[in-house]
Amino acid sequence: MINDAPIIPKVIWLNGAINSGKSTTAKELQKLVPKTAHVEVDSLNAFIDWMPLEHSVGIDLDNALAVATVFFNYALNVVITYPLSTTCYEHIVRRAILPLRFFTLKPSLKICCQDRGQRRLSDWERERISFHYNGGVNLDIGAVIDNSYLSGAECAARVLELFR
Repeated sequence: MINDAPIIPKVIWLNGAINSGKSTTAKELQKLVPKTAHVEVDSLNAFIDWMPLEHSVGIDLDNALAVATVFFNYALNVVITYPLSTTCYEHIVRRAILPLRFFTLKPSLKICCQDRGQRRLSDWERERISFHYNGGVNLDIGAVIDNSYLSGAECAARVLELFR
């Protein structure tokens, strides 16, 4: 028997602190899942980078949802990356019309504060990571993955395993 059910695209939100592996995992997901778009919320902020972040974050999140909705409507899979506070998460849940699945990448704080791959962290980034781990980001949203010792490809495979 052939299943003629339409394929529903996957919409994945990768949450986590700075340097937790969100972008790397998103790139690996693009390799594993055909027709996948990656929406980086931070890149959308460039349109209004003159606006203080505390005023623009809601706009950035709404723009991410709008772009993801367009991709979804064209039957593309979507991976969105951005560190979510509880307030940002609630904003997204209220406004999203997409079937979002949330995953939080949560390597140990020690690992997250290390230079990883080709990325060299600034002192500001290390301070921001500590802020994220001390409540600035909700590190318990959706399925939580300790990717301290996972490669980007292994983490992406774990996301897909948990997505099923």
